[in-house]
Amino acid sequence: MDSKVFIILTARNEADRLGDTLRALTESFPGASLWVADDGSSDATSQIALAAGATVVRIERSLGKGSAATLAARRALEELQPHGDALAILCDGDLAGTAGQLPQLLAPLQRGEADMTVAVFARRLGGGVGLAVAFARWAIRRRCGLLPQAPISGQRALRAQALRDVLPFAAGFGMEIGMTIDAARAGYRVREVELDLQHRASGRSLAGFIHRGRQLADFVRVYAARR
Repeated sequence: MDSKVFIILTARNEADRLGDTLRALTESFPGASLWVADDGSSDATSQIALAAGATVVRIERSLGKGSAATLAARRALEELQPHGDALAILCDGDLAGTAGQLPQLLAPLQRGEADMTVAVFARRLGGGVGLAVAFARWAIRRRCGLLPQAPISGQRALRAQALRDVLPFAAGFGMEIGMTIDAARAGYRVREVELDLQHRASGRSLAGFIHRGRQLADFVRVYAARR
């Protein structure tokens, strides 16, 4: 893997899984620059990222995933000044060792078959009744005509120019829906790739339902903003 690949990872209080995620990324993308957007973590997330050699963009008080990732992406684009053939990986900090699967997202881009790829998890882990995901899928179809399997997957690869064109990301959990809609409307080709990934899944607990309620609220805001 060469230095034309750069990785932007978002994390909030992921100290228990982040180290394994970063090790897998470093091994799978040798020579790539690694950026961690720490969205107001209260644990050792930033220290673990720095120890792994990543550049940390830390927000002291949480702004939400989309805003934190926007700051990190803009800084990476400014400092790296990547050429048009550079490729960006976006991912979450809780993938642990399965982050080693992410190089497979690059193949369709390198073959000229897509401009953005999105990982579809081969196995479903946790989750609720599916209302938030169903709305996200419907919203994307209504706004740009695509019908994705994984509308809110945070594991993506895209060309540097495409990354520039979809910034700023939508706030909060609406980041991925907004990115897909904006990329498709700009004429970029979006393709999904099934990968054997695992992440921290929210269960059918009170905390899990509150989390998905916040997601759904952000999804509705993105849908309304992209009329």
